[in-house]
Amino acid sequence: MDRSKLYRRFRTLLIANRGEIACRVIRTARAMGLRTVAVYSEADREAMHVALADEAVLLGPARARDSYLNVERLIGAARKTGAEAVHPGYGFLSENAEFAQACFDAGLVFVGPTAAMMTAMGSKSGSKALMEKAGVPLVPGYHGEAQDDATLAKAAEKVGFPILVKASAGGGGRGMRIVRSVDELAPAIVSAKREAKAAFGDDRMLIEKYVDNPRHIEVQIVGDSHGNLLSLFERECTLQRRHQKVIEEAPSPTLNAAQRETVCAAARKAAGAVNYVGAGTIEFVSDGKDVFFIEMNTRLQVEHPVTELITGIDLVEWQLRVAFGEALPLKQDQIKLNGHAVEARVYAENPTKNFMPSVGKISTWRLPAETGGLRIDAGYREGDAVSPYYDAMLAKMIAWAPTREVAIERLNRGLEESDVRGIVSNIPFLSALMTHPKVRANAIDTGFIERELAVLTQAPPAPGELELCAAVAAVINNERQAAQADANSPWQTFGWMPVGRRQRNFTFRVGHGPEQKVVLNYGSGPSTLVIGERELAFAIAPRDGGFDLTLDGVKSSVAAVIDGHELYLRTRNGRFDLHWVDPFGGETEEQAGADKIAAPLPGTVVAVLAEEGAKLEKGAPILTLEVMKMEQTLRAPYAGVLKSIKCKVGDIVQEGIELAVVEPSGE
Repeated sequence: MDRSKLYRRFRTLLIANRGEIACRVIRTARAMGLRTVAVYSEADREAMHVALADEAVLLGPARARDSYLNVERLIGAARKTGAEAVHPGYGFLSENAEFAQACFDAGLVFVGPTAAMMTAMGSKSGSKALMEKAGVPLVPGYHGEAQDDATLAKAAEKVGFPILVKASAGGGGRGMRIVRSVDELAPAIVSAKREAKAAFGDDRMLIEKYVDNPRHIEVQIVGDSHGNLLSLFERECTLQRRHQKVIEEAPSPTLNAAQRETVCAAARKAAGAVNYVGAGTIEFVSDGKDVFFIEMNTRLQVEHPVTELITGIDLVEWQLRVAFGEALPLKQDQIKLNGHAVEARVYAENPTKNFMPSVGKISTWRLPAETGGLRIDAGYREGDAVSPYYDAMLAKMIAWAPTREVAIERLNRGLEESDVRGIVSNIPFLSALMTHPKVRANAIDTGFIERELAVLTQAPPAPGELELCAAVAAVINNERQAAQADANSPWQTFGWMPVGRRQRNFTFRVGHGPEQKVVLNYGSGPSTLVIGERELAFAIAPRDGGFDLTLDGVKSSVAAVIDGHELYLRTRNGRFDLHWVDPFGGETEEQAGADKIAAPLPGTVVAVLAEEGAKLEKGAPILTLEVMKMEQTLRAPYAGVLKSIKCKVGDIVQEGIELAVVEPSGE
């Protein structure tokens, strides 16, 4: 293959992706003087990456298969805009050898490895065979071509339970199931194949021994077209949920210097087996003593910023320079490790409802400034819509410090100062994770989050005196701000009441809990708030995103968001959602049936797991939806008879649509 066609200088780069990674690539490309082209679907017309690029091309409808996964339309977008190169980001087609080859055939530079390298290393099965020949240690398992049920079952029996059933293509935990007994194997394979086919267009599976108390360690490597291949230290990604990484850090706090060199040397050996060119990651699993190769990701990883912060190297810049045909600017001994970095993935999801994705419009987007070792890679802004069609990651927050302890503190402070409203985010969950003593002590494995889920998702404390006073202050502050546009508004005078009263009553509650009352006294002398028998002098000083509240001489900073009668507050005690009871009545309660079997989000019915007329136990599976590329199984809310199913496989259903009816058994 002619290297001048593979690697050459270009001026216009098309980013075949969306969200945070598209924004990340655009920023570095523009800093290097390149012209950038974004692509988007109907759902992403107003997206942040579209606004950042120099040009943007509509690919098609919202569904990824009709837009971001459509190779012909992506190549067409490059031709329309005069783009000479394509950066695939991660996810979507980033590890698709056919796409890499299609770019080459169209005369485009693909910013990544060749199709042949991708085929050799991007397939979990193929890469394991290659590593076996190269002498890289492997987890015991099956990675053969035969994919029939009998072969997979026989392989599982030979390896011994528990095992992992894993998609050969792709990553991110999709198409992966832990199987602990032979009875679980067949349904796990069916589900994993279906999910892998939907996410990656490839349902080939491999069987792997499940390592007890595993730790996930990976090494960043970069190769150029001149034969140079470097490792940029390792990352630890042990904090996972359902095989999806939640927190990543670099370097690994588990390895000592000798172990670090051993695993990095193994990674260079693995990548060297295919003379790898571009950025990639060699992934390992450790049982506490030994380290085993599990796969290679032939692309940039979501967690690459932690490596950038400890090395001072912009990996996207290096990707582009390699694609230009340049040699890597440093030698192995010139790459120095400096400090520690920790990254948290901020998702639109509800941890208290089994991490159900959250869709809707972002009404409030407040993240701290990128100072003091804090970095934020975001793909959304205030006013943007989170759709149900794609991965729900909103942003990544990364903190650097000289030590792991300080890096964790900086990251947690950044999370505590973040407020995202309109959709539900996992920010409180991430903060709970960062403050968990076992995380700080590095006493974790990949099953840690599942074991500690009840602690990590426990309900916030009940609002106390500070929060009730802050709620009153939030209402008053909001009224003042609304009045600023009207010079004649009586609300410009603090505490004004239409009949000249010098007292105002407020009532709040949390959810459907008991009402709590606060009385505001104002007029001559200092204003006070009365809660029960306590009377406190108070004052408000507005500031961006909230106000400073002084109670009996103690000043506290409060973040506040008001949407109608719903109040969100962040005080020194945590985050609180309160309802301001309408002082003029008219309160209505939504009678949402908890027993209704309805689509939690827009999605596609991919499996019907029970028949009409069947007797069901509470929790029995009824049907499976594909939502945001992940499968969600809807279950019977109580014991009874499945009276009807109102959908079929392949149906695209909207949020709230009733999908099945269970008639209670009456027991």
